[in-house]
Amino acid sequence: MVSGPRVRTAYGTVRGRHEDLADGDGRRVAVFRGVPYAAPPRGALRFRPPRPPEPWDGVRDATAFGATPPKPPYSAPFARILSDPAITGDDWLTVNVWTPDPDPAARLPVAVWAHGGSLTRGSSAVPVYDGGAFARDGVVLVSFNYRLGVEGYGLFPDAPPNLGLHDQLAALEWVRGGIAAFGGDPDRVTLFGASAGAISAGVLLASPRARGLFRRAVLQSGPPQTVERGRARRMVRRMATRLKVPATAAAFAEVEPAALLAAQHEAGRRANPLLDGPAFGVVVDGDLVPTEPMEALTRGDGAADVELLTGWTTQEHRLWLAPNGLSERVDRLGPLALAWARARTRCGPGTVRGYRALHPGAGPAEVVGQLVTDHLLRLPVHRLAEARRVASPVPGGTYLYEFAWPSSIAGLGACHALELGFVFDTVSSPATAMLAGPGAPQWLADEMHGAWVRFVVDGDPGWPAWDARHPVRRFGPGPGATVLHGPRDRAFALWPAAPAEVRAGAPLSRAADR
Repeated sequence: MVSGPRVRTAYGTVRGRHEDLADGDGRRVAVFRGVPYAAPPRGALRFRPPRPPEPWDGVRDATAFGATPPKPPYSAPFARILSDPAITGDDWLTVNVWTPDPDPAARLPVAVWAHGGSLTRGSSAVPVYDGGAFARDGVVLVSFNYRLGVEGYGLFPDAPPNLGLHDQLAALEWVRGGIAAFGGDPDRVTLFGASAGAISAGVLLASPRARGLFRRAVLQSGPPQTVERGRARRMVRRMATRLKVPATAAAFAEVEPAALLAAQHEAGRRANPLLDGPAFGVVVDGDLVPTEPMEALTRGDGAADVELLTGWTTQEHRLWLAPNGLSERVDRLGPLALAWARARTRCGPGTVRGYRALHPGAGPAEVVGQLVTDHLLRLPVHRLAEARRVASPVPGGTYLYEFAWPSSIAGLGACHALELGFVFDTVSSPATAMLAGPGAPQWLADEMHGAWVRFVVDGDPGWPAWDARHPVRRFGPGPGATVLHGPRDRAFALWPAAPAEVRAGAPLSRAADR
């Protein structure tokens, strides 16, 4: 007879298993994988909002990850450094739960993870995201899948937009209604994510429909943002042209998933988060996303009582420039690349000269990368933190961090997504080593994972909240080098209009040196 921990959900009973922790000290946690939070989005439910799953009789096995959403594989240069397993099947709207005690009386804090991947790749099955360390430290960790690419974020005249975001909302509603049975406290939920997952979490932070579903939020390398609706339509039209079908959800629903993925891959071939190529994204829809989320949050429209932890890595841009040889190409363009960066960030020549002075000996690619990622990531984070500080009253504290430890893989530095293995304390995983290189320091995982656990438990990661001193916690690059510093450093000072305009809540495009 098969044994294992059992939990009764609203739709039926699931059986997970007890697993030993990787640290080898004999402790075990209960793990449930592939638990449905919504019905498979196939047939009549394709390109439609999520619906509750069908109840089941008996005991459902929950010992293996569910299917992953349809997604194209990474190109070879990125596949060497980013793990992205593919599991076939239609039932991919599922959650996974790691819990130290599946007892409704436990009432433990809950962390809900939204994975990244530019809304076209990734899943909850990535080994880096193993939740065992969170459960070891008294936190119920939940991860989930959501629809990606055109099926999650295509903009059609005959289907609702932002279906992937609707999936995320449904997952949070499942947590609200069902996590107590797994030992979690539905009133102590932290939503956290990185990259596209952070963008999604930030959008939900501003959404009235998500109000009350989480008490804290962590945005890692992704500020709240949307894409222009015309850009989203162009992606669909490019795909429709290749498929030779109308640009409607009804027509796309008749296309086999493999053919749809192939067309999506071709339409988004030049997509690059740094260079602003074609891509899918969240759009303002008047419903789940009623207005621009960053503008809503900086105005103080809701979510002021949600405690926030947010930050970036020191060299975000290197993930998008180094593996595929773009750094060398940008270096060859020289002045043209710098001129493009000025136009992209709406900054004057003084800002570019300042960045070159900050990085003596660096080529154009490094200067362009730092300039653009500061514009896309650091300045919006500063703006959000400052707006929350000056709002009166703002019950929820705001905490900022910077991850500065460099990968041992040549060219990557402290790149985008590198901090994830440290947050999850999975630095011993081969999947983490793909990006971090061998020998990632356990002391840094202890520090960073410990900060996230403290924030989930009581809202204080262990350093001062953002105030008039503007503290930022810097993780790495070496033992004893984790320090507090303020954002009024040399790079931030190169955007002289930013501090005043941040306080005024002006559009970010104005926060630049003319």
